Formats: sequence, C-alpha cells, structure tokens
Amino acid sequence: MGNRLTRIYTKKGDSGRTSLGDGKIVAKDDPRVEAYGSVDELNSVLGVLITCELPEAIEAILVSVQHSLFDLGGQLCIPGHSVLSPTRVEELEHKLDSLNKDLQPLQDFILPGGTLAAAICHQARTTCRRAERRVVSLAGIEVEDESLRLAIRYLNRLSDLLFVVARSLNRSAGNPDIIWDRG
Repeated sequence: MGNRLTRIYTKKGDSGRTSLGDGKIVAKDDPRVEAYGSVDELNSVLGVLITCELPEAIEAILVSVQHSLFDLGGQLCIPGHSVLSPTRVEELEHKLDSLNKDLQPLQDFILPGGTLAAAICHQARTTCRRAERRVVSLAGIEVEDESLRLAIRYLNRLSDLLFVVARSLNRSAGNPDIIWDRG
C-alpha cells in the first residue's frame, strides 16, 4: 500500500465542508460527521487512559477496543457500509462479565473518580455515551442504514464495559467505590 497521507493539510475543509468515505461532500457538522467524530474523540480519550499504568489484561482490552473504534469510525464514514460484526458486541459482553464477576454488586450510584486511570476511564465512558447519542440521532435520520443499529449496540455495551473497567481499576488500586450521597 502506498502512502495514503502524503500531505496532512489539503485546505478542502476551509469552507466548513468535508468528504465522507464515499466521496459525498457534507457540512462538517453533518450528523454523520458528528457521529464518527465523537467515536474518534472516544478513541483519543482511551489513548490517554492507556498511557496510565494499567493491569496488562485491561490494557489489552482497551487496545482491542481502540482497533474496533477505528473500524466503527470507518463504518460511520461511509453510509450503509458495515465493518463491525455482532461478534464484537459479544466480545464486549464476555469481557464485561469477566471483569464484573469480581466486583461487589452496586446498591447505589457511584461517583466517577478514584485513581487517575479510573477517572479517565469514566471520562471515556461519558464520551462513549455521547458518541452513542450521536449515532442514535443519525439512525433517526437515516432509518434505512442497518449498520447504525449494530453501532448503537456496540457503543452501548462499550460504555457499560468502561464503567466496569473504572471500578476494576479502583478495586485493583485499593480504592473503594465512592457512593453517591443523596443528601
């Protein structure tokens, strides 16, 4: 494969427009651009999280998720294009179940925070929820695009996984969950 990005700036976006993966020109605030841009932002937050000292198994999970998010961004960039398979959602569920089995069941909401890594993971979780909302908005406009339903499922499950990863990171550091004080 040749060099695909030989020049970083093209000046084509200076007018507030950009190209989708299929060549269609849209505004930079188009719902589809908002959706894949939010997924890209999530991937960047995970990149920051991975710079923290993490248990090896959790780092491996997060790196795998980053690759999936790149695939998802490509999928969202091309209307009707599908890259993710339902097995990616199942993989998240298995990882979620595996990590969650060692955690105390929750009776109340917890505050995001604890260790730096857990706090960044909570930030990734909320960024993931925003990406999910952007894909839901896009799916409301482009109801024929079946690939969006799987993207929603993936992001929904991923935000759950990130919640459990944050709790796991705090647990492994000896930090208890901070229960929300309803007062």
